[in-house]
Amino acid sequence: MHNPIPRKAYSVSKKLKGENKINDNFEVQLAGLSLEEIIALKLELATRETKGKFYGFPLWKKIPFIVKDALLKAAVSGSTTRKEAARFLGLSYPAMKANLRNYDVFHYFEKKDLTD
Repeated sequence: MHNPIPRKAYSVSKKLKGENKINDNFEVQLAGLSLEEIIALKLELATRETKGKFYGFPLWKKIPFIVKDALLKAAVSGSTTRKEAARFLGLSYPAMKANLRNYDVFHYFEKKDLTD
């Protein structure tokens, strides 16, 4: 069994559009930025919101977790099976399954009840 990943169910883009967090224009603008620019801008905006007091959060220590979480979400979004997602990331299939479980990736894609 290949453990299919339904494309419709697991798309970061569709999820964010469904939550009205992004639109097609935003995606076009985002595509024009490097990953480094996106991360730097996101951190600058977070610092601006806290008036430069973005202290106490161990960002340097947490960045590997943040990036791996993003990579797993992207792999699931862009693949039709878990094995394909594992190959995309250069992971063995058992390592992929363990990471999906450890990072709780599929929980992210679950629809949230907005009435909560």
